[in-house]
Amino acid sequence: QVQVVESGGGLVQPGGSLRLSCAASGSIVSINSMGWYRQAPGKQRELVADITSGGRTNYADSVKGRFTISGDDAKNTVYLQMNSLKSEDTAVYYCKAILVREAPARGTFQYWGQGTQVTVSS
Repeated sequence: QVQVVESGGGLVQPGGSLRLSCAASGSIVSINSMGWYRQAPGKQRELVADITSGGRTNYADSVKGRFTISGDDAKNTVYLQMNSLKSEDTAVYYCKAILVREAPARGTFQYWGQGTQVTVSS
């Protein structure tokens, strides 16, 4: 079994910072990529940032220069440092991992976390 668990959300004032963490655990052989997505009320889920096992990163235009994604391969963990937060960053943030698992059947699968709420408000 594989689990993907996010943490670090909360309430922050405009201009503030938050750091999200996402850890994948279980029968993992290797991780191809991990990424952060967000979904605001009434809107579709959108990519925020992702990072490959080789360290290549990709960001949504709306967060470039403000958010930084990084990973710790030894811990199967990815982080999202969010600075200069705006009200429009308010959303549920989800972590996605694309990985090779060992059991119950070996193969490449996609896993989502349960989401963590980020609210930017004064």
